[in-house]
Amino acid sequence: MGICVKLGIRLFLLVGCFASPIVAHAQWQAVEKVQTYAIAGTSGAELYESIGERGPGVGGKARAIAHTSFRLTWTRKYEPQGDACILASAQPKLIITYVLPKPSAQLPASTRRSWDTFIAGVHKHERVHGEMIKDMVREIEAASIGLSAANDPGCRKIRADLTQRLLEISNRQRQRARDFDKTELSDGGNLQQLVLGLVREQ
Repeated sequence: MGICVKLGIRLFLLVGCFASPIVAHAQWQAVEKVQTYAIAGTSGAELYESIGERGPGVGGKARAIAHTSFRLTWTRKYEPQGDACILASAQPKLIITYVLPKPSAQLPASTRRSWDTFIAGVHKHERVHGEMIKDMVREIEAASIGLSAANDPGCRKIRADLTQRLLEISNRQRQRARDFDKTELSDGGNLQQLVLGLVREQ
């Protein structure tokens, strides 16, 4: 999840039916990791310039300040019931990775204060993306477990139905993330203010 806009200075930033009680909802927790990439400089302006040069690529066109990605796999149990098929359980395994910049040099005290404020705000922004991803997985779980398809003894129709549902849920999550970034990056938005605070060392 990443966006690139212009501020006057460049801002690189990011980025059926349900059966009853026979189905099971297992507990799960996302694994969240933080990775860093090294940036050069000892002033706010130098650090920001280095982010523009070394930040993670977004869509092959721009570089971001930070990025949130995830890996999601499922263990599903389909059960034929007569001529029908039911999805009795769906257990997700979710790994969320936040990629953040990290200065490679010791910073002067004034720059360190600005940097700490900046990176804390950027990390908070990416954590919101992480929560959106977890919300998506919960929505997928709710739409999956107990899903049934009639006249589907081979459990084929239900898989096609589930794939379509997951696509719709995923598209909604992506749009939600884009809308959030747009607000954060708008004039006077939180991320714009974070960048200006870093560059001006406020």
